Amino acid sequence: MSNHFLKNIEINQYKCFNGLEAKGFKRINLVSGKNNIGKTAFMEACFINLYAKDIKYLLIGLITVKAMREKRNITGGIDAECARSFLEYIKDIKLSSNINKQFLAIKENNEIKAYFGTINDSVVNIAANKIEFDSYQHVGTFNFIESSGWSDAKLAQAYHFIQKQDKEAELNHLINAFDHSILNFKVIGDKPQCCVAESGKREYRDIVEFGEGLRHFITLVCGICANRNGYLFIDEIDKGVHYSKLDKLSELVFSISKQCNCQIFATTHSQQMLESYARMCQKLQESDVSYTTLIKNTQNKVKAMTLDYEMLTDIIFDQGYKVK
Repeated sequence: MSNHFLKNIEINQYKCFNGLEAKGFKRINLVSGKNNIGKTAFMEACFINLYAKDIKYLLIGLITVKAMREKRNITGGIDAECARSFLEYIKDIKLSSNINKQFLAIKENNEIKAYFGTINDSVVNIAANKIEFDSYQHVGTFNFIESSGWSDAKLAQAYHFIQKQDKEAELNHLINAFDHSILNFKVIGDKPQCCVAESGKREYRDIVEFGEGLRHFITLVCGICANRNGYLFIDEIDKGVHYSKLDKLSELVFSISKQCNCQIFATTHSQQMLESYARMCQKLQESDVSYTTLIKNTQNKVKAMTLDYEMLTDIIFDQGYKVK
C-alpha cells in the first residue's frame, strides 16, 4: 500500500459529523449508507484532509467542495467574489488522519471575521479580509466526480492529460472493453466524441448522443488516469451503468487504479454494485479494498463500520448482507 494513501481519519467537526472515526482504508474504498446520512460529506472531509497541507489549500478545498454543491447555481467561473461568498458558509473544522491534521475555528470581533487554529505544525491566524483569492484555483492530483458528472470542459481537461502521457491507445482499449461498439474516444474542438462504425463507415458523434453509463465510464477512466499517484472521489460510482456492466466496471476500475497508483473513494446505493464489487474482488484476488458503511447509533450520531477484503467477501457471500 502506497505511503501517500489515506489509511484512517477522525472527523471531530465537519458538517454532520462529530466524533466519527474510520480506519482500514485501502487503495479502493466503497462507501454506503442510507440517504442523507452523509456519504458525500464523508468523502468531502477525506478530500479536504488530504488536500489541505496549509491554510491556502484548506480554503481552496473548502471552496472546491462548496462549488460542487452549488454546481447548478454557478453560471460562470468561480471568481474572487464567488469564492469569498462560499467561505461565508464555513464552520469550525477538526480533521485528523495519517496524512494531515487540520483545526480551523472562526471568530468574529467587531464584525471582522478571522480564522485561527493549526494545520499540521503551522499556526493559523488570519483575518478573512486579508485573504487574496486571485490564484485560488484547485490544483494537484485530487479530484471529485460528482453524481451529476463532469462537464465537457472538465472531461476534456482530463483527456488532455492522457494525451500528454501518450496513453490514448490504452484509453480506447479500456473503453472498447466496456462497450464493443465504441472504437475510439477523442476531444474534437472542445467536444468529447466517440467513434462508431455503421454500414462500414466510421463516424464520430458527440458523447451526449450516447447513454449516461458510457459517459460515466469514460469519465471514470479519464479521471483515474489523470490523477496518477493521487486520489479520486466518485459520488455514485455506478450511476447510469446497467447492472450487466457492473462486473466490467469493477474489474476495469481495479486494474486502472492499480496501474495508476490512484486511491479511490466511491459511494453507492446499490446492492448490485456491492455484490459486483465483492465478486470481482474475489475473482481477481484483489485484497487492497475496503467497504465502509455509515450508520447512526442510538444517540443519533453517525458512525463508520469498515470491512476489509476477507470480511467483505464473507459477509456478502456467506451471510447475504444487504445495502441499506
